[in-house]
Amino acid sequence: MTPWTLAGLAALLLLGAAVAAGRYVHWRDQAERGEVWARLEALRDAQPPRFDPSMVAGLPEVAQRYLGRAIAPGTPLHRMVRLEMQGRFVLNGQALPMSARQILAPPARGFVWQAEIGSGPMRFAGSDGYHAAGSAKTSWTKFWLHGLIPLARVGGTGDHARAAATRAMLEAVWAPATLLPQHGAQWRQTGPDSAEIRFAQAPDLPPIQLRLDAAGDPVEIWAMRWTDANAQKRYRLQPFGGRVLETSVFQGFRIPARVEMGNLWGTPDYAPFFLARVSEARF
Repeated sequence: MTPWTLAGLAALLLLGAAVAAGRYVHWRDQAERGEVWARLEALRDAQPPRFDPSMVAGLPEVAQRYLGRAIAPGTPLHRMVRLEMQGRFVLNGQALPMSARQILAPPARGFVWQAEIGSGPMRFAGSDGYHAAGSAKTSWTKFWLHGLIPLARVGGTGDHARAAATRAMLEAVWAPATLLPQHGAQWRQTGPDSAEIRFAQAPDLPPIQLRLDAAGDPVEIWAMRWTDANAQKRYRLQPFGGRVLETSVFQGFRIPARVEMGNLWGTPDYAPFFLARVSEARF
């Protein structure tokens, strides 16, 4: 056997080992994502109370307008929702096709967003997640090309978890029951059509900011988010948010059905990277 043959065999063995290691890590990522999804699914209340408009009596007008529009009388007040969505994800200035499913629990508990992005040989898949159980908080962003090549595997830090927790708060508009005062939401009207909302379960996070139209539908939502999505790649508070372009009714809840979101909301550098349409919501 020539030296060149030996070198080739060694290279093949190393490649095989690398592929096997990648597949194992990818499998472990999927298993961890599935475990958190199941834990959030288990939080669903089988028989929650039903919405009565008297529940929002005494709240600021903008809160009554939103909640009265978002929740039909008699609707079971489920605080967990499973979503199906399609749209575009903008990466390096290129808008890529995206399809995703998500489970969203009450803001202080967590979410899992599982997505496939791109097309053809550059199609990649993975998930974002956040899970809080007592004082323990877990978060991640993990995406793979064809389950073999890791494109992003970050998380497991306090900075990442703090950013993920704010995302969970912002997405509470997809589960309007979580925005009732009975569930810890604290409303303060800030203008004729605007309010800020804090959560008793997350007192250390900046509030979400909501602007409504005359009917009570949300048109803008944003918050100061702890993130490193900036030129310096340094964690700091900066505005994250966007616009609600359409709403639809699912099982008695009127929720955003078409949204665009991005970093640096309200500044000249705002450029939405997440453009999605919700096709299904199950409470």
